[in-house]
Amino acid sequence: MPSPQRAVMTISLPPQMAREYRQIAREKGETASELFREMFLFYKQQKLKQELYEFQEYGAGKVSEMGISEEEIERLIFEGR
Repeated sequence: MPSPQRAVMTISLPPQMAREYRQIAREKGETASELFREMFLFYKQQKLKQELYEFQEYGAGKVSEMGISEEEIERLIFEGR
């Protein structure tokens, strides 16, 4: 029975992928669950990085449209603090 701090999940993979997954876990000396948690955390980090990049691109586009220089941006940021 799972502990209150764990939820049991079932996933399905093609047989070849399942073999590779188990092999990777063995090579790393981890359980399948440990490897999944590591992969999931990595995915979340990458997703956050992508969102930050998209936000930066959006901001850069707006700044360009408004014709604001980097110096002006820094001045405006520090004025608001």
